[in-house]
Amino acid sequence: MKIAIDTAAFTDGELGFEEFEKLGETVRLNEPSREELFALCADCDAIIINKIIIDGEFLDRCPEIKYVGVFATGYNVVDTKLCRSRNVTVCNVPDYSTHAVAQHVFALILSILGKIPQYAASVAAGDWVKSKTFCYFPFGTYEITGKTLGILGYGHIGRTVADIASAFGMNVIVCTRTRPDNCPYEVTDFRSMLEKSDIVSLHCPLTPETRTIMNEEAFSAMKDGAILINTARGGLVDEAALTEALNSGKLSGAGLDVVSEEPMRADNPLLHAKNCLITPHIAWVPLETRRRLLKTAAENLKCFLDGKPQNAVN
Repeated sequence: MKIAIDTAAFTDGELGFEEFEKLGETVRLNEPSREELFALCADCDAIIINKIIIDGEFLDRCPEIKYVGVFATGYNVVDTKLCRSRNVTVCNVPDYSTHAVAQHVFALILSILGKIPQYAASVAAGDWVKSKTFCYFPFGTYEITGKTLGILGYGHIGRTVADIASAFGMNVIVCTRTRPDNCPYEVTDFRSMLEKSDIVSLHCPLTPETRTIMNEEAFSAMKDGAILINTARGGLVDEAALTEALNSGKLSGAGLDVVSEEPMRADNPLLHAKNCLITPHIAWVPLETRRRLLKTAAENLKCFLDGKPQNAVN
């Protein structure tokens, strides 16, 4: 067994690949070009990826591949139907980042409501040193308690975000494709969720139906001064429409951990939008989270080799 491993997300030296090395010879991929990828994987039996695209060209150029593991819950970079037609098993890692992503959602919300980045930058610039009073507050801040949080998507992360929001004293409403059993929160349609929410947090997968679901029409339906949080997939948002909604003041803020094209392009309009807090797709990167991710990805491959695939998506 020869295993190619995408190591780009694990370059800090804190984590190793010993569990994969027990299963076979390993080849490490650190952001290779497409041609380098084909050369390195030409005789590999398995590949474990993060953002590497697995399509017809890859499968044609790397014909020995029988297993694709994904270092993620989402697997939109893999043509799963084509893999199935070629007898290639695809496995993801569900639920590994639930707590980390939910944590990041509230880091963004609290930063926006509390103007944390603005105050930290102001203090660093010496403004508190110059103040004549014990505190100064040029930036208006707001409480999280009592706000209505609309959650689009009610999987593991959406449910965890809802429970944390409830603990904060927020009102929670949920919009989801499949009505959940025994949901303790109000479940409503997409339009009603937009109209009722002070904050909308996205937790649905990126599909043809959800691509740019947050568009000009959606932003128009939201409350004046509402906030958008996106820690799911950048493609859920029409970025030009969001930029306009922020710059016009229709929305009072946005907290984003993902954008439509990553790394972020220099011409992405959100880079200079008003009141837009952007982090570089880091919600999933706490050490404990990545350790859990590596462990489960290795277990997935071992189960496949044992003839009992787990977390197969195709």
